[in-house]
Formats: sequence, C-alpha cells, structure tokens
Amino acid sequence: MSLTALVDYDSGNLHSAQKAFERMATETDGGTVVVTSDPDVVARADRIVLPGDGAFPACRAALYAVPGLAEAIIEAVKIRGQPFLGICVGMQMLATTGHEYGKTPGFGWIPGEILRITPADPSFKVPHMGWNDLVIERAHPVLDGIATGDHAYFVHSWAMRMANPADRRAYADYCGDVTAIVARDNIVGTQFHPEKSQSAGLRLIGNFLHWRP
Repeated sequence: MSLTALVDYDSGNLHSAQKAFERMATETDGGTVVVTSDPDVVARADRIVLPGDGAFPACRAALYAVPGLAEAIIEAVKIRGQPFLGICVGMQMLATTGHEYGKTPGFGWIPGEILRITPADPSFKVPHMGWNDLVIERAHPVLDGIATGDHAYFVHSWAMRMANPADRRAYADYCGDVTAIVARDNIVGTQFHPEKSQSAGLRLIGNFLHWRP
C-alpha cells in the first residue's frame, strides 16, 4: 500500500489538507496518508506533499530548520523520482528564486521567479483571495477530469513567473494571468489550495494519489 507524506514544518494549519487527502485516499483506494516532520518517514514515502502558508523566506527557513527534512525531500524527489505536490508557498519553493523581502533561493526544480502580483487594474486587491476559474493550458495526468472554468480557491500575494512556459499547466485571470498549476517530470505545484477547492481540488488530490510519472 502506497504511503503519502504530508510534510509538517510549522508553516500552516494542515488540518483541512489532512482531511482532504485522507478522504480521497479512502474514496479512491489511494493508500495511507500521514502528516509528518520525520525525515525517515519522508524518505520512505511513495508520494510527498509540501504545503506552505505565509512568506516564502519564512517557509523555507522553517523547512530547513528541521534537521534532515529538506535533504530527505530532495533525495526522494530528485534522486528516487517520487511524485511531489507543492501547495501555495510549497509550490513557490519549486522556483529558482523568491523575491519576497529580498532574494531567497528555492529548490530550482521548475525554473522561474516568485514575484508580487500586480493586477493591471489597481482596484483588484492584493492579496488575491477567493475563488477564480482555472484556465487549463496543457494536459497533465493530475488534471484528468478538471477543465477550464472549474473553480479553485486562492490566498496569496506572490506568484510564479515561468522561465519555460511549457512548465505551466494552468493559470487564473486576476486582471492579468496568475500562474495556478506548474508541472515538470515527477513534480507538480498548485498556487491555489486544492483541499479548499471543493470538487476540482478533491479530484486533483485523488489523481495525485494514483499518479505514476
């Protein structure tokens, strides 16, 4: 039975994410979901989910503050090729560099930069908070059954600008396009919160639990 590790590094309330992943694991026979900060558990997991709420540099610092945790994620994802899902700031950490409060290096797994959202119309408030339609640009197995016009729930002020447009799978229109989903090889990231995005988010989670890159 497959094991999905939902990484806990004190960078967000994991309750809703845990419930959503456990629900879809039960409904789709998707294995076991465990919330953990133990590098040994992460190292042997079949899938890894990295959430994140707050500022990019604070999340990165919190992750690297847990001895061996970031190294276990890197080894599992980049050396062993285990499927990885980054959520919100967890997705942003896939980028090369974040610019919130100065330059902060990311994992660099999906080349790009994390820049502040700047809607063309200043009446659009930042943070970008609430429901937006997804615009699917490129197919991906994790997006099976999800279509342009499906709703997702966003809470963020910063977003990824892609170095390679082919790595972006979907965006949201917030008076200008905002990267919503990225993917490369065994790695996927969502700027929105799938655990709070009702049917589309649950479908994405269920797909991820069965995805074999």
